[in-house]
Amino acid sequence: MSVRCQQSPVLAGSATLAALGALVLYLAEPSGYGKYSENLMPVAIRLPARAAWFLQELPSFAVPAGILAGQPSSLLGPPATVLLGLFCAHYFHRTFVYSLLTRGRPFPVVFLFRGFVFCMGNGILQGYYLVYCAEYPAEWYTDIRFSLGIFLFILGMGINIHSDYILRQLRKPGEIIYRIPQGGLFTYVSGANFLGEIIEWIGYALASWSLPALAFAFFSLCFLGLRAFHHHRFYLKMFDDYPKSRRALIPFIF
Repeated sequence: MSVRCQQSPVLAGSATLAALGALVLYLAEPSGYGKYSENLMPVAIRLPARAAWFLQELPSFAVPAGILAGQPSSLLGPPATVLLGLFCAHYFHRTFVYSLLTRGRPFPVVFLFRGFVFCMGNGILQGYYLVYCAEYPAEWYTDIRFSLGIFLFILGMGINIHSDYILRQLRKPGEIIYRIPQGGLFTYVSGANFLGEIIEWIGYALASWSLPALAFAFFSLCFLGLRAFHHHRFYLKMFDDYPKSRRALIPFIF
């Protein structure tokens, strides 16, 4: 039985993502994991960082991958399946590579649960829209929006992965101390890893030219941008010799 596109849940899901992004900016508080978890949630039940990141990110890979698996397979299929494949590629890395390499602090279970629910909902939204609702013209592969979007997605993912590598090298296994990140885009901004992921999802939104992708890019900008801002403030407070020319998220600007 074929699945027909229902626009109402797509619109509702997109509106929810945008509203969550706006709420994050309105509250302007750091999320209670990583370097902020001890102050914000000192008595919370925690899981080791690797297990927590794996469980949180898993639905963002498994749900759209399951939807994608039900589609006809080909190396270069319709644009919608290629775009969903890129979405899955990002979360494959986050689930099976990043989570197993991270040296972060133990993760509060309450934030793991929130993240799991968010990743499940977003995975369903993006996968459902691209497979059952999206319609692209035959020439979409040569459209400037698709080409530029894919370029930005790959560029952002590269920045994100390289920045995460730099951050991992700051700690030996078992350490929880903080050092000043150096190299790559950390030369210019405190949140180089966040900037990379924001660029990724802006590229994804451009390439897919869809409301769900735009809403997710907006949420990512709000959530990760605010996290970069708080990281920058944290570094400035902790290190007297922190580079004064370094910005929070956008080189030379912010």
